Amino acid sequence: MTVIDPDTQAGWVPESECEDDVEDMPLSLRLSIADTLTLGNATCGFMAVYFTTTGILIPHLTGSDESGMARHSAATAVILMLLAAVFDLFDGLVARKLRSSPMGAELDNLSDLISFGLAPAYFVLVYGMVADDAYQRVSALAAIVVLLAVVLRLARFSCVTMKDGMFQGMPSPFGALTVVSIVLLELPFVPTLIAIIGVAWLMVSRVEYPKPRGVLAVAMLSWIVAAMGLLAAWAFDAPGGQLLLQTGCALQVVLGAVIPLFATARRVNTFRGNRREARAAQLP
Repeated sequence: MTVIDPDTQAGWVPESECEDDVEDMPLSLRLSIADTLTLGNATCGFMAVYFTTTGILIPHLTGSDESGMARHSAATAVILMLLAAVFDLFDGLVARKLRSSPMGAELDNLSDLISFGLAPAYFVLVYGMVADDAYQRVSALAAIVVLLAVVLRLARFSCVTMKDGMFQGMPSPFGALTVVSIVLLELPFVPTLIAIIGVAWLMVSRVEYPKPRGVLAVAMLSWIVAAMGLLAAWAFDAPGGQLLLQTGCALQVVLGAVIPLFATARRVNTFRGNRREARAAQLP
């Protein structure tokens, strides 16, 4: 029964009826714990764009020489991308342990597009605008390539069924962090763009990458925490902070280059092994 307050004319529904309404709510409209983590991923990606704009781009356009502010903002933006990767790691784990709403997969793709597509692409674009030897139009093209690579990679992930425990193409969080690491290495402009385009190609390639589960998930989380520490040391100009950051970025880039080589070698060895078994089976 609905009771009307004569003063406000507002409807009041008993608590039992409210609970019934919640139970009758379609599953597609309910958010799970995993979905909340996914929304945290999207929020981190958006804030990374915000700090890149307010702390790096705007001071450059206004002629400000506050290099410390730019360094702090760049570190904050990258830390937010790392936090987005943590959210992305845990939302999958929570969804497998508990449950995920029917919106889970769509929310995950949209959030990944913001945090690992838009945010790193925008970081590349701003780098092209503030670097001394940069070319804005070329860097804009590289940023578009990164963004489209993530879009295609996420779309393919939704359509292609892979064997359990494997991704096809470099995962977008790993690709985004590799792109940002290339920028932070402060290499000459042309090698930087070539490396960024190479990472974009790996994201849409058919190279197989293992999913972060078990020991690999722990290793990934440990690496993210260590990277946050390196960024904090660099942001606050700690002794050796620049060298530590460049070492960490170089390691990230090396991992991005070595993992596809190991994956390709394993695939070739598997193919050769299957051929040998087929030939042996054909022998009398």
